[in-house]
Amino acid sequence: MTQTIGRSVQGRAIEAFLLHGRSKRTVLVLGGFHGDEPKGVYLARQLIDMLLTHPISGKNRWVIMPLVNPDGYESRKRRNARGVDINRNFPTKNWGVGSRRSRMYGGATPASEPEARAVMAAVKRFRPSRIVTIHSIGGDRHCNNYDGPARDLAYRMRRHNRYPVAASIGYPTPGSFGTWAGVERNIPTITLELPSRHSAKRCWEENREALLCAARLT
Repeated sequence: MTQTIGRSVQGRAIEAFLLHGRSKRTVLVLGGFHGDEPKGVYLARQLIDMLLTHPISGKNRWVIMPLVNPDGYESRKRRNARGVDINRNFPTKNWGVGSRRSRMYGGATPASEPEARAVMAAVKRFRPSRIVTIHSIGGDRHCNNYDGPARDLAYRMRRHNRYPVAASIGYPTPGSFGTWAGVERNIPTITLELPSRHSAKRCWEENREALLCAARLT
């Protein structure tokens, strides 16, 4: 089942795919925060296709939002149609407006962008027990980055994708979703940073089992 959770600045639907389990415990997967990181969208959509064609036994529910920033994805730009980095727009204690010229501009006010508000609405509605957001990064900085009580999950995912585990991405991230959900709401949150130099197909092969691992809630 698919639900429209919100709409982008330009009116594009922000959708969530729901696969119900016997339990109300939920794994939330998010892709496409940044429009120039299409591999995250690809992996989220591959996950949906796999779950539809090869249902995974178990009692937990999946909620997958493959494309949080559809306007940025359409134009292949990091930020949304108003030039805001969605992953710096969450109303965290460390939010900061920053420079409008920056690729990481956090917006005029916290949660000013409909894309960020749609993600917040999804968290409120589905009350996830774990969250995985899928990004990509250059150099050798790919990792299982964790926020909140997600260290154990990061190491479990490492067994499958062989990515380093990191408590920090290595630079400040004011207003990030990881801080909002993981640090301030205590929801185990993984930011899966894919290696941008790898093909989307290779990233999926590396992370298929790592993503499934996130559903094994205990």
